[in-house]
Amino acid sequence: MQNAKITGVDVYICANPVKGNLADSSRKIEDIGYIIVDISTDIGIHGIGLTYHEVGSEAIRNFIKFTIAPQIIGMSPLENEVIYEKIFNFFRCVGRKGLAFCALSAVDIALWDIKGKMADMPLYRLLGGSNNKVPVYSSAGWTSHSTEVLCDEMLEMVEEGYTTIKMKVGVEGGSNFREDVKRVYAVRKAIGPDIRLAIDANNIWKAATAIQFASRVEEYDIDFFEEPVLADDIPGLAHCRHSIKIPLATGEHEYTRFGVRDLLMAEAVDIVQADACRVGGYTEMLKIIGMTQAFNVSFAPHCMELIHMHLVAAAPNGLILEGLTLFRETAQNAFIDPPIPKNGILEIPEKPGLGLELNMEYINKYGI
Repeated sequence: MQNAKITGVDVYICANPVKGNLADSSRKIEDIGYIIVDISTDIGIHGIGLTYHEVGSEAIRNFIKFTIAPQIIGMSPLENEVIYEKIFNFFRCVGRKGLAFCALSAVDIALWDIKGKMADMPLYRLLGGSNNKVPVYSSAGWTSHSTEVLCDEMLEMVEEGYTTIKMKVGVEGGSNFREDVKRVYAVRKAIGPDIRLAIDANNIWKAATAIQFASRVEEYDIDFFEEPVLADDIPGLAHCRHSIKIPLATGEHEYTRFGVRDLLMAEAVDIVQADACRVGGYTEMLKIIGMTQAFNVSFAPHCMELIHMHLVAAAPNGLILEGLTLFRETAQNAFIDPPIPKNGILEIPEKPGLGLELNMEYINKYGI
């Protein structure tokens, strides 16, 4: 097995149109799903990797097929560090962030899936973890909802057994934070004092507005405040972190360990939400987890709980997974019997690698 070689790279787009009028503070959500990478080897083992089907999916697929795949076919799937550096340097002029890095992330995750299958171990065990039960919070609460619909949705999450839930803030494009304060109060009143509540502004405010808003919702016992300002505004994030009492979460829009390093060095984050499906896969994510431990902050990755469950289970500072309700249908369609959270806990399958099996009947029929 040590002499295994990569023989092929297949890419599929698996998508579902979003039902209803859903929007966060800055954009309408119209389509959601996965870009799936399936890497084959000459020993019969396949590896699965994922990134997001949102904007530019066809470009990501073509980048994987025509730019990355020719560079890695014939290499060993065990050489994840070598492959990472080779691809990073190959497209460094055009791809240190954005779609190209989403492509690399999916490929790297597939290599780790192969690594786990070759070792005949689930990845959380291969990475040094022992507990296969990981907490999950439910994430939705769109700004396009009326306050009544918002509260109903939050209550549905609680009824499903979640003890931590998250809602969006930044109604009317972030122009009316006072209405957001009322909505946070309404949700807290509806769910009661014992459910943990987080809020996500999706980059919409300037630091001064975010601080003003946070000062008015602190009394509602907010678990964390996510992306209060533009992700690239690291000074603004630092200003927020040092000015409000609510823990600040960010990092889902960072690419590479260098972006997360800058957040940490600027003292701009309490909870790092880096995403393996964007930041560079497991290879880069393990370096990021190490940095979060060195800075003594928490690690709670953005979305994609089926990919991140192994990392949170293995990380000593792994806090919680995010279960974005929008992805439920796609996950249940794209995979055969994927793990589903029960009462806010996701149990990792004791299967090799990621523990996921593609539903090729569905993908071949409905994939793009």
